[in-house]
Amino acid sequence: MSAQPDSDPRDLKKYYFKATPMRRFLLWFAGKLLRFGMVLRVEGLEHLPLDGPVVIAANHVANLDVFLMQFAVPRTICFMGKVELFNTPLDPILRVLCVFPVHRGEKDEWAFRHAAKVLAGGGVLGMFPEGKSSNGRGLGVAKTGTARMALEMNSPIIPLTVVGSDHVFRQFPGRSAVTVRLLPAILPNPGETPLSLTDRLMFSLASALPEGMRGVYAKVPKGFG
Repeated sequence: MSAQPDSDPRDLKKYYFKATPMRRFLLWFAGKLLRFGMVLRVEGLEHLPLDGPVVIAANHVANLDVFLMQFAVPRTICFMGKVELFNTPLDPILRVLCVFPVHRGEKDEWAFRHAAKVLAGGGVLGMFPEGKSSNGRGLGVAKTGTARMALEMNSPIIPLTVVGSDHVFRQFPGRSAVTVRLLPAILPNPGETPLSLTDRLMFSLASALPEGMRGVYAKVPKGFG
């Protein structure tokens, strides 16, 4: 049977939206390993809705951020991951961890639809508006995909800051201090543009980060907000 013109090979694989025993084991194991290199402090959990769709949008300092975000909150978070990772032996592990592939640097409607399924099912979508890790150099210019998703699904955005993840294991056998902080929800306004919502999100993140991590959002434009 021939494939339909609008088919996507990613549809042939199973993606897990909920926690499974394997997922719980993998996160437990990763947590045990990371405890050798860090001490994690979590603040602002009261801002996270205990149910219903929500987008958690974070600054991206290191690859470990996806694990730190999940360790910090009691709900399953689903993430996008670059499609190249799904062409490696990591593929089944990533899918069990509720990671799904995205073609970075282009408009990927398949990934957008999959992310919408997460929110439509009342789940939590984790997003990094910058699109890539800053390696501790400060916030870079954000893309509008996170805001576009929140507007499309009328979902609240919970800004989340990660500080210290770029130092984990660099002081071994000493442990680095890592802080994950959840901020008050940002709600899309009627008729708001993705760019406007992105700016509100990024300046909210910047205001909660140390000055050296604020990057291009360090200075709030006059009259903003």
